[in-house]
Amino acid sequence: MADGATPRGKSVPDWLNSPIWKVVDLAELRRLACQGVPDAAGLRPVVWKLLLGYLPTDRALWPYELEKKRSQYSAFKDELLVNPSEVTRRMEEMTVSKREKHDAEGTGVLPRAEIVRDEHPLSLGKTSVWNQYFQESEIIEQIDRDVKRTHPEMQFFNGNTSDSLSNHESLKRILTIFAKLNPGIRYVQGMNEVLAPLFYVFKNDSDVNHAASAEADAFFCFVELLSGFRDNFCKQLDNSVVGIRSTITRLSQLLKRHDEELWRHLEVVTKVNPQFYAFRWITLLLTQEFKFSDCLHLWDTLLGDPEGPQATLLRICCAMLILVRRRLLAGDFTANLKLLQSYPPTNIDHLLHIANKLRGPLPY
Repeated sequence: MADGATPRGKSVPDWLNSPIWKVVDLAELRRLACQGVPDAAGLRPVVWKLLLGYLPTDRALWPYELEKKRSQYSAFKDELLVNPSEVTRRMEEMTVSKREKHDAEGTGVLPRAEIVRDEHPLSLGKTSVWNQYFQESEIIEQIDRDVKRTHPEMQFFNGNTSDSLSNHESLKRILTIFAKLNPGIRYVQGMNEVLAPLFYVFKNDSDVNHAASAEADAFFCFVELLSGFRDNFCKQLDNSVVGIRSTITRLSQLLKRHDEELWRHLEVVTKVNPQFYAFRWITLLLTQEFKFSDCLHLWDTLLGDPEGPQATLLRICCAMLILVRRRLLAGDFTANLKLLQSYPPTNIDHLLHIANKLRGPLPY
């Protein structure tokens, strides 16, 4: 172990809050995170940022990296969230500035008025900021509708306080910027649910300075997390070897490997197509199947497991099926579909214990 690296045999709080360590042993952090990150304020935000690669392992680099990323996000907001009227105004100011400079040079030539082409609301030009604005408005409206539905039971997301409304706006900005920076995917319904745990954790950081920058931090961590699952959101890839249907097929094969009796009853006897329940499980990273607090504990393992989020997610999904096998084996199509589309409350530690026993190469 390098000088100043995280010591083995310690819990997450033991070394995370210690000023003596300089370099994080990422492998050790993953091992500890899989055992569960304590809910003590300030721990989960930094652990998740490390696991997602947002923070470097060298602690000395944190201030520089955070400042760089947060400044970059501020630039994204200035560039991508500006109203077309403001864009036109800025272009007109540049034109006036050029004209004044021209006049100051005293050439004696009357300058021809420079008209900003295609930059008016009725323009149909492909490069027009107004045309792009109207095309994007439908996506922005969808984002707004979905954000309003994000965990309606939680005051944090859907209360009437100024903080709740501010959180609502932060989610909208993150998803809008992501959609504009990723035209191949743009925004897909459900992304708001994947973003919610990240923003919630970072906004509740005990360090007020970090909490104030939760929006920027959540954006980059959201991008990093989705990079491993982006193919599940790309409709053009649905039927490819990397698309969502292929992922669901791998889950089916994983269940068949570990519990063929249950697999046969579900898919052959009762004919429950795994797409009927697993599509939501996988695309939303289980955020809709458990209480929000339980979801955070699941994500500790999802982000920390050395096998990676995709393989870990499939093992957890398979474990969910095995955990209710007795009820599934006794059920028909209707009963089983209802059970899996409304998964019962369960002990998360026990679920993760079962998932851990399913380790091994994924079927392809």
